[in-house]
Amino acid sequence: MSDQLLIYLALGVYLVAMIAIGYYGYRKTKGHEDDMLGGRSLPPFVAAMSAGVSDASGWLMMGLPGAIYAAGLVEGWIAVGLTIGSYLNWKLVAPRLRAYTEVAKNSITIPSFFENRLRDGSRLLRIASGIIILVFFTLYVSSGMVAGGVFFESSFDSDYLTGMLLIGGVTLLYTLFGGFLGASFTDVVQGLMMFFALIIVPVIAVVAVGGIGETTAIVEEVGPTHLSVVGGAFTAATAVAIISGLSWGLGYFGQPHIIVRFMALRSAREAKSARRVAVSWTAISMGGAIIAGLAGLAYMTGHGIDLADPETVMLVLSRTLLHPFVAGLILASVLAAIMSTISSQLIVCSSALIEDLYKVVRRTPPPEKQLVMLGRASVLVIGIIAMLLAISPNGSILGLVSFAWAGFGAAFGPIILLSLFWRRLTRWGALASMLVGTVAVFAWKPIDQALGLGLYEMVPAVALSMLVAVVVSIATYRRDEEIEREFTETGSIVLVPRG
Repeated sequence: MSDQLLIYLALGVYLVAMIAIGYYGYRKTKGHEDDMLGGRSLPPFVAAMSAGVSDASGWLMMGLPGAIYAAGLVEGWIAVGLTIGSYLNWKLVAPRLRAYTEVAKNSITIPSFFENRLRDGSRLLRIASGIIILVFFTLYVSSGMVAGGVFFESSFDSDYLTGMLLIGGVTLLYTLFGGFLGASFTDVVQGLMMFFALIIVPVIAVVAVGGIGETTAIVEEVGPTHLSVVGGAFTAATAVAIISGLSWGLGYFGQPHIIVRFMALRSAREAKSARRVAVSWTAISMGGAIIAGLAGLAYMTGHGIDLADPETVMLVLSRTLLHPFVAGLILASVLAAIMSTISSQLIVCSSALIEDLYKVVRRTPPPEKQLVMLGRASVLVIGIIAMLLAISPNGSILGLVSFAWAGFGAAFGPIILLSLFWRRLTRWGALASMLVGTVAVFAWKPIDQALGLGLYEMVPAVALSMLVAVVVSIATYRRDEEIEREFTETGSIVLVPRG
C-alpha cells in the first residue's frame, strides 16, 4: 500500500468516525434544549475538552506554530495570555454562569441570559447580541473553512476549493444532525487527537534535529532573537506586542461557543474538576505548538527545506517524519482542530437565529419539532454563507481568528463579568457596552495604523466597553427586587453548590 494511500485511509477513518459520532448525538437529541444545550447534561471532562477544543481551531495547530516559526518566542505571549484567560474563565465565570442561567428563567443562550438577567422588556439586548453573534461567527466559521482549504492544499498538493468544500461539507453534516451533543462528543475525540499530536510531533522533530542543544543552536543561528521572549531589545514596540499577546486572554470571557459549555454542565459544583482538565489541556497543547514552531524552524533549516507558508510547519513535519498512517492521523488532528471549532460556532449561530431572533419575532411559541428542524436549517444556511466567504481567502488564519476573537471579547466579555458579579448593571449599560465594544473593534485598525502603535484591538475595545457599561449603568440604575433576589440566590448556589 502506497504512503499516500495510507494517509488517505487514516483521514477517511477519522471523517467516518466524526459522522458516526454526529449520528449518535442525533439519536440522543430529544428536543430543542438538547439541540441547543445538551439538556445541561455534560460531564466535567466532556465540557472541559469541548470548551478547550472549541477555542483552539486551526490557529492552534497552524497559526500559532507558524507565528513562532516566523517571529520566535515573542509571539508566545498569546499562549500565555490564553492560558491565564482559560484559568480565570473557568474559575470565575463557569460556576456562576452555570447557576445564574438556570436561576434566570432557565436561559439556554447568552442573549436570552442577558435579557432575563437584566429584565429587558424591549428585547433590544437579545436582538442586538444575536445579530453580533451572527456577524462575528460567520467570519469565524469562514476562517475555519479557509484553514481547511489551506490544509488540503499544503498536505496533498490538492486544490484549495476542493479541500475547503470537503471539510465544510463533512462538518456541516455531523453538526446538522448531531446538534450540541454531537458537537460536544466529537470535541472529546478531536481534543485527544490534538493533544497527542502536539506532544508527538515536537518531540520527534527535536530528536530528528539532534536534541535540544542542536535545536537551540540552529534557531539562534537562523534568528538571533527567536529565543527571546521580548524579541531582542526591550522597546516601546515590544511592550505593545506583549500587551497585545496577553490581551488575548481577555477574550475568553466573551466567547459564546466556549462559555455555553459552562451552561451545559450538570451542576455548578462540577466546574472545579472541569477547570483542572481544561487548563491542563490548554497549557500543554500550547506549549507543544510553541515547541513545534521552533523545532520546525531548526529542522527545515538543517534539511534545506524552504517553507513557503510558515503556518504549514506542523503539516510538513508530520508528513516528513512519521509513518504514513501515523502522519495521516496527525494530519487528521489538524482537521480536528478546524472542524471542532466550526461545529461549535455553527451551533451557537443556530441558537442565535432560532432562540434569540426567530422566537422573539414570532408571538406564539412554535412546536418543539419545528424548532429542532429550524435549528438544523440555520446550521445549513450559515455554513453555506461561510463557505461562500471562504472561496477567496483574504488574510492569515491567525489574523482572521484574532479579529473575531476581539469582537466577541469586547462585545460580550465586560457584560458577562458585570452581569455575574455586579448587581447594578442595567440593560442600557449592557446594550451601550455591547455596541461600543463592537464598533471599537471595527474602528480601531485604521486608528492604530495612523498612530503606528501595533496594538491589538482587544485592548482599547474591552476598556471602552467596560467603561461605558459602568458609567451608563450608574446613570440608569433602578433597584429591582426580583433581580436582587436572583443575584443573591446565584451567590448561595455557587458558595454551596447543589447537584
